[in-house]
Amino acid sequence: METPVFEELDPASDCDCPGCVHWRRVLPPGSRAAGPVGHPATLSHVRGLARAGRTPMALALAATAGAVLAAGQAVPAVAAAHGPALPGVPAGDEPDTPQGGKAPLHGPSGKPAAAKPGQAAKAPTTTRAEIINRAKTWIDADVPYSMSAYWKDGYRQDCSGFVSMAWGLPGNEWTGSLDSFGVRITRDQLQPGDMLLFHNPDNPEKGSHVVIFGGWTDYTHTYYVAYEQTPPHARKQSTPYAYWSNSDHYVPYRYKGLAEGAGGAEPSTPPATPGTATRFPGAAYFGTGANNAYVTQLGKLLVERGGARFYTTGPGPRWTSADQRATQAFQKAQGWTGADADGRPGPTTWAYLTGKKGKDIPPVAGSPGAPGTGTSHPVPAYPGRAMFRPGANNAYVTQLGKQLVKKGFGTHYTTGPGSRWGEADRRNVEAFQRAQGWRGGAADGYPGPETWRRLFS
Repeated sequence: METPVFEELDPASDCDCPGCVHWRRVLPPGSRAAGPVGHPATLSHVRGLARAGRTPMALALAATAGAVLAAGQAVPAVAAAHGPALPGVPAGDEPDTPQGGKAPLHGPSGKPAAAKPGQAAKAPTTTRAEIINRAKTWIDADVPYSMSAYWKDGYRQDCSGFVSMAWGLPGNEWTGSLDSFGVRITRDQLQPGDMLLFHNPDNPEKGSHVVIFGGWTDYTHTYYVAYEQTPPHARKQSTPYAYWSNSDHYVPYRYKGLAEGAGGAEPSTPPATPGTATRFPGAAYFGTGANNAYVTQLGKLLVERGGARFYTTGPGPRWTSADQRATQAFQKAQGWTGADADGRPGPTTWAYLTGKKGKDIPPVAGSPGAPGTGTSHPVPAYPGRAMFRPGANNAYVTQLGKQLVKKGFGTHYTTGPGSRWGEADRRNVEAFQRAQGWRGGAADGYPGPETWRRLFS
């Protein structure tokens, strides 16, 4: 297939359409013709000039001639070719990303090997973690966007070249061929390393784009982390599903060559209710930068197994050092060492936690329930600060209130204590905290891990 060619020119210095933004970026200062020069709908011959590498001034003159030829057209026709600004799309978030065609690595010095009739596209084996890590290398290097340049790894520096690189494909694909390396999935099955693809077969230069899915930003699944190649350079950004524009046209795909046991080639459907997954979701959901419901579930499971002391806030959806330290403590409690106790959950750690198997995290020496302290009743696991906020209604609030009364700090209750967090709970907790000698933020009336530990000692 012939490589798609981008045809738009800059008609005015203040125009915000994708084509105008593109040419303002690539043309040298002072080379653009003054005043409006017309739009690509009237300039079919500009394609030949662009292919031939003619100078920006030649392109501008050709565009001016096109504008003269189009002078007899009605204004609405020009406006339609130009396109209105998209409401609600922040400036710079919607990329103008036309792409080159299918090509071998390092450029068109040779021709891509044509697949034999009936032969499926070859998909080299890789893992989700490797896909995300390759995507991050371009983002860390700020690889500039280009339809014609090739990065040092051999991949073309446009959106489809970026995904070809992330998936580790043997050549540079384009939006019209990437789907042959994937399996179509549903929105609910998306996991890090999958792709969201929009290919416009009628005009590949208009809207076609592809991104790597990096994970949901929250449990509502309305925003996700997109890894993509777009002007001016590769980026990682929180993006509304499925994309800023043409959202209904994006299709999710899973790479065919995913290695078993590394996120799996089989679709893994996220839990219908956050915090209930028993199947390991994949290593890509945990670690630096992760922010999803699985991190919250992990934290709650660790708290239940004695890891409350590692959390000063949470557990929450954003991965922190508290999650890593608590995970490592649980792994060491099982007698694991080395890479098996690195603080990052794998399938075995996840199976132990969700299946209630193995040993709990032991309490620190000297704390209630620790060996040699003379008590056989350990402190119940701290459930996290989120259980004690205005509007909270759960069994932990009742448990807290009853313990406050038992300790002699229930004077502010007129009824209860009950399951709904209220001002009486806060004032009783504050009184208990002040009795410990705490002041300021340490006596704010909201129980943290240390307040909880002392209260239940």
